Amino acid sequence: MHISKPRSILLAGAVAVTLSATALPAAFAAPSSTAVISEVYGGGGNSGATLTRDFVELANAGSAAYDLSGFSVQYLPGTPSAGSLWQVSALTGSVAPGGRYLVAQAAGTGGTVALPTPDATGTVAMAAASGTVALVSGTTPLTCKTAADCAADTRIVDLVGYGSAVVREGSGPAAGASATASVARGTSLADTDNNAADLTAGAPTPVNAAGETSGGTSPGDPGNPTEPGTVRVHDIQGTTRVSPLNGQSVTGVPGIVTGVRTSGSRGFWIQDATPDADPRTSEGVFVFTGSTAPSVAVGDSVLVSGKVDEYYPSTTTQSITEITAPRVTVLSSGNALPAPVVLDAASVPNTYAPSASGGSVDALALDPTTYALDLYESLEGTRVQIADARVTGATTAYDEVWVTVKPNENPTQRGGTLYSSYTDQNTGRIKVMSLDTTRPFPVANVGDELSGTTTGVMDYASFGGYNLQATELGTLTDHHLKREVTRKQKDKELAVATYNVENLDANDEQAKFDTLAAGVAVNLSSPDIVSLEEIQDDNGAVNDGTVGSEATLKRFTDAIVKAGGPKYAWRYIAPENNKDGGEPGGNIRNVFLYNPERVDFVDRAGGDATTPVTVVKTKNSVTLSASPGRIAPASDAWADSRKPLVGEFRFHGKTVFVIGNHFASKGGDQPLHGRYQEPKRSSETKRVKQAAEVNTFVKSLLTADKSARVITLGDLNDFAFSPTMDALTDGKVLKPLITTLPVGEQYSYVYEGNSQTLDHILTSPGVLRFDYDVVHINAEFADQASDHDPQIVRVDVNAQN
Repeated sequence: MHISKPRSILLAGAVAVTLSATALPAAFAAPSSTAVISEVYGGGGNSGATLTRDFVELANAGSAAYDLSGFSVQYLPGTPSAGSLWQVSALTGSVAPGGRYLVAQAAGTGGTVALPTPDATGTVAMAAASGTVALVSGTTPLTCKTAADCAADTRIVDLVGYGSAVVREGSGPAAGASATASVARGTSLADTDNNAADLTAGAPTPVNAAGETSGGTSPGDPGNPTEPGTVRVHDIQGTTRVSPLNGQSVTGVPGIVTGVRTSGSRGFWIQDATPDADPRTSEGVFVFTGSTAPSVAVGDSVLVSGKVDEYYPSTTTQSITEITAPRVTVLSSGNALPAPVVLDAASVPNTYAPSASGGSVDALALDPTTYALDLYESLEGTRVQIADARVTGATTAYDEVWVTVKPNENPTQRGGTLYSSYTDQNTGRIKVMSLDTTRPFPVANVGDELSGTTTGVMDYASFGGYNLQATELGTLTDHHLKREVTRKQKDKELAVATYNVENLDANDEQAKFDTLAAGVAVNLSSPDIVSLEEIQDDNGAVNDGTVGSEATLKRFTDAIVKAGGPKYAWRYIAPENNKDGGEPGGNIRNVFLYNPERVDFVDRAGGDATTPVTVVKTKNSVTLSASPGRIAPASDAWADSRKPLVGEFRFHGKTVFVIGNHFASKGGDQPLHGRYQEPKRSSETKRVKQAAEVNTFVKSLLTADKSARVITLGDLNDFAFSPTMDALTDGKVLKPLITTLPVGEQYSYVYEGNSQTLDHILTSPGVLRFDYDVVHINAEFADQASDHDPQIVRVDVNAQN
C-alpha cells in the first residue's frame, strides 16, 4: 500500500537528480556517468518568479534503474559561515534509466505555477543566487565547508555549486541562477566535474519521474486542461476506505469547490455534481495544497490534476483520501453547490463499526446502511447537513463542539450522551468545526442546542474521527446548564471526596486556584476529607529535582479558606523524582486534605516513596504500619505511575481507611473511530495490575477486620464496566458507588461527546450507610477548572446492621 508522507514533509520543496545502479565514484573528482544533479532552482516563490517552489532535479544517465533508498539531497549556503550546516532532504524510490527524479523544496509567497508532482519533498529554502547542492549516499549531514574537503568525502555522488558558491566542482560555480533562472545540464547530462562548464542558466524546467512538467509540456501530461479527464471523484474514493487509485496520478478531475481551508492543513474540497448510483462511493474529496493557500473559492467549477494519496493522521486512525500537489483549472465561478446529505436519527445506522477481529477495516467494502462509520466514510469530503443538534461535548479551546444527530440516544439527565458499554457505541455523535474564521465560534455547554441547520463538509481527524467542517453554522440555543452544589454533610456523617485538579502547581494562575477552591468549599460543601489527584511539585514541569508540594498546597488551602471553606491540613508522600509518570518534571502525586476540626489523621511514621504499607493486626483492632503510606510501590504495576496513598483517619471514635488512587492513563489505546476494529485497549493491562494490587491490600485489611471501613477513590482512568473494575472489586470486597446512581447520572468526564466515568468511589462492606453524589461542575462546561467532575460520599460511620 502507498503510505502518505508526513505533513511536515509534504509542506516542503522539490529537487531532481540523475542516478544509476553502478558503484559510487570515489569522490566527485571522478566524473559520474550515471547519477547526476541535472537542475537546481532556488528562486521558487520569489518576487518575479513563475514557479511557487524551489527544486532540485536528479537524472540517471545509466542503463539500469538507480535505487535512491537511504540517499539524500543536501544544501549548503553559497558562502558558508562557521555555523552553517548542511540541510538534508531524504530520498526514496528509484530513478529509471534516462529518467528524472524531482525533489520539491520550500515554497515562497510568489509565483503562480506549481511544480509537477514531486518524487520527494524537503523543507529547504535555497537561495536563488548562490548555494551548493550535493547528492549524498546516506542521510547524515555533511560537514565539509570547502571544495577540497568535500571532494574527499566519498559519500558525495555529485555536487553542484552555483552563483558565487565556495563549494563547487571544478574551476568555478555554475553562473546565472536567479529568481527566474535555474542552472541545468544539457540533454547529454555530461559531467566533467566542472560546474561552470557543465551547467548553464535558463528558464527552470522541472521534470518528475513520471515525465510531467509544470505547465504540461511533457508527453502524457496535459497540464491544466479545459476538458475533464476520464477519472471522477467516486472513482478515486472507491468502495473501501482506501482509494483504488492510491499513489497514482489523475488528470482533469471535475468538481465544484464546496469548502476552503486556509489554515492548518490547507486545501479545499471538491464534489462531483453528477454522482454515480453507488451509495458506497463518496462524491467529495480533499485537495491538499500544503503550505500554499488555496486560490479557489466556494462555487468554483474546477478541474484538478495531481496524485491520489491516503493520508493517515496517525498509525491507528483511518485515512483521508486526498489529491496532492494539485494543478487546478478554474472553469467558472458562482455555481450552485450540490445538495447536502441530511444526517439524522433515521439516516445514521444504530451499529457503530464493522468488525475485523481487531485488524484493519481498510480493505472491507463499505456498508453505509449498517454501520455509522461506514456511512461517514462514504460521505468523506461530501456536503452534509444536521439540524437542531443537541450539544454532547462543550466547546473546546480549539473551537470545536460535539453534537448528536440522535436526540434520544442514551441521554444523560443533563443533556449529554452516556457511554455505557464497549459494544454499544453512540453512533450519532459528530464533531463540528467551522471553516468561517470571520465569525466567533459559539461557546456551548452540554445540553445546549445548535439550532437550525448546520451545513458543511465531512472530514476526518486523528482526534474525534469524522467531523463536520461547517460553512454555515446553526444558532446556539443556551439551555443554561448550572453547576451543581451538593448538600452539606450532617454532623454524624463523614464526607469524603475525590477531585482531579489537573496538574495543579504553585506557578499556576490564581484564577485556577480560586475556581478549584470554590469547587471544594461551595460545590462540594467542604468535605471532611478530599483525596486530590494531579497535585504537582512546587515548580511544576521544571525538571530540577524538586519533589515537594508545600507551596502548591498552601496556595490551594488558602484559596479554600478565602472561598468560605475550612482550613484544611494535608498529608502526602513525595514521589522519587520523575518516577510517578505524568508531565516530565511535574512529579504528580495523590494528596489528602482533611478538616482537623471534624476528623483526625492518625500519623504513623515510616511511610516514604519506596516502603510498602502493611496491615497490622492488634488485639482489638487493625492499623496501618505507616500512615500515610503507599501500596506496593516497588511493584511493576506502578512503574512510571502514581502510587496509591493510604491514610488512617478517626471520626466520631471510628477508624476509616482511605485509599487515594490515580491509575495509569488510557494513552496508547486505539481510538473508537480508528482503522482497527474492535480497538485494542493496550493501556488496560497496566490498570488491571494496579487494581489487583489495591484489591489485595483491601483484602488484607478485611482479613484482619472484616468490618473495617475502607473507602477507595480517585481517578481510575477506566469505566464501571471495565476489566479494571472487575479486578478492583474481585471477591466483592469493594462496591462501586457509581452503579448506585440512576443510569443518566453515571458519569464524571466527557470525552469526544461521550459522557463517561473515569473517577470512582468504592466502599467496603463495613460501610453500611452512605449517600453518594457526582457533582457536575466541570466536564460539561466550556469554562472548566479541571476536565473531571468531583465526587463525594457521606458515610454514617456508626451505622449498624
